[in-house]
Amino acid sequence: MCKIEGMGGILTILLAVFAALVAGCGSPSATQPPENAPVSALSEPTLETLRLELVLRSGEGWLEAPTNFVQAGNDRILVTDQEGVIWVFEEEHLGAEHIFVPEPLDIRDRVNSRGWEEGLLGLALSPKNERHLYLYYSASNTRRSVVSRFNYNRAVAPDSELIILEVPQPYANHNGGQIAFGPDGYLYVALGDGGSAGDPQGNGQDTSTLLGTILRIDVSEATAEQPYAIPPDNPFADGRDGRPEIWAYGLRNPWRFSFDRETGELWAGDVGQNRWEEIDIIQRGGNYGWNAMEGSHCFRPPSGCESEDFIPPVWEYPLEDDACSVIGGYVYRGAAIPWLTGAYVYGDFCTGQVFGLRYTDGQVVEHKLLADTGLRIASFGQDNDGELYLLSQGEGIYRLVAEH
Repeated sequence: MCKIEGMGGILTILLAVFAALVAGCGSPSATQPPENAPVSALSEPTLETLRLELVLRSGEGWLEAPTNFVQAGNDRILVTDQEGVIWVFEEEHLGAEHIFVPEPLDIRDRVNSRGWEEGLLGLALSPKNERHLYLYYSASNTRRSVVSRFNYNRAVAPDSELIILEVPQPYANHNGGQIAFGPDGYLYVALGDGGSAGDPQGNGQDTSTLLGTILRIDVSEATAEQPYAIPPDNPFADGRDGRPEIWAYGLRNPWRFSFDRETGELWAGDVGQNRWEEIDIIQRGGNYGWNAMEGSHCFRPPSGCESEDFIPPVWEYPLEDDACSVIGGYVYRGAAIPWLTGAYVYGDFCTGQVFGLRYTDGQVVEHKLLADTGLRIASFGQDNDGELYLLSQGEGIYRLVAEH
C-alpha cells in the first residue's frame, strides 16, 4: 500500500467544497456486499498491492481540480478542471519533471463551479468522429446541467459549441456529471436526483423526469434543430411509461461510471445518503431503488420496504471511519498489471483508499484494499492501452502501477 503526502495549501477551500460532490457523507473501514450478494472466496486470492506514480502535478492556477482524464488518438491527453478549463497534453509529458503548460480551452464564463458539486464535470470524445468533443457542465446562468458538443482537431474550438441537452437542477448538489460513449456508439449521461437530502422531490422513482437516471441518446446526426435522437431499443422509447432518453433510473448521484471494454458491462458508483455507498452494474430499464432503498437497505420507509422490483448493488460499504463517497472506476483491461485483469477498481473520496473486486457469475468472489493513498480521489481515468489513472484534488494525476 502507498501513502502519499499532500501538497498543502492548494485549493483548501475547493477541497472542502468538493467533499460534498460526492457527499452523502460516510466511509468504508469494512467493505461488504449487499445481503443478497455474498462474497464467495477464491481458493487463492489474486489481487495484490498497487502503488501510485505521479504523472501530472497540480500547480497554482492549473490542473487544480481535475475531473476527467481522456486519451485522444495516440498522443494526446485531455484533462478537465472543475472550474471550466480543458488542458491538452502530449502523452510524452506524462511523468516529466517539467512540462510545457499549454493554452487551455477556457469556458469559465459559461460554467458555474461555485456549488459544491457544480462545474465542468464530464468529457467524452466521439468514437465515430474524433473531431467532436462532448462536455457536461453546470451553466453559469440559471441553474441547469448542460451537455454540449465542440469541434476538436488537436485543439478545442471554443466558438463551435452545439447544445445537445439542458436539464434544470433544483439544487447545487447531486449533479452526476459522467458522460461516455458506449460500445453501441450512443452517448450515456449520468444525472443525480437533483439534490438536497433524501430526494425531497422523489425524482429517483419518477420516470417523468431525467433526474436520478442514466440516459442513452444518439448524437451521431446532431444539429441545432435536432440535437439528439432516441435509440429505438431504449426502455421507454415510446414515451408512454417514462422519458424516452432514460436507460436506467432509481439512482442518487452516479458521479462516475464506465464501460468494461471487453464485456461491455456498464459499472457505476452511486453515492449514498448517510449509511451506504454502492456499486452497480447498470442494466437496460433497471430501477436501482433510490429513494425507497439506500444500497440494499430500506430508506423510505426505514423498514419493511418492498424491494422485489429493484436491482441490488453488486457491492456496498457502510459510511464509517471517515469514508464519505464512492468514486467509481474501471474494470482493468491493461497489460502492465496482469494480476489485476478483469477486476473492477474503485475508491473513496475522503479516505483515499483504492479497492479492487472480482465479480463472477453474479457474485463478488474477491475484494481487497489495493492502496491507501491519503489523497482526495475525485475520479479515475483510463488510457487507450487500458492502464488506469487516479485524479486527486489539489495534487494531480497518478498512474496505478504494481507494487513489485
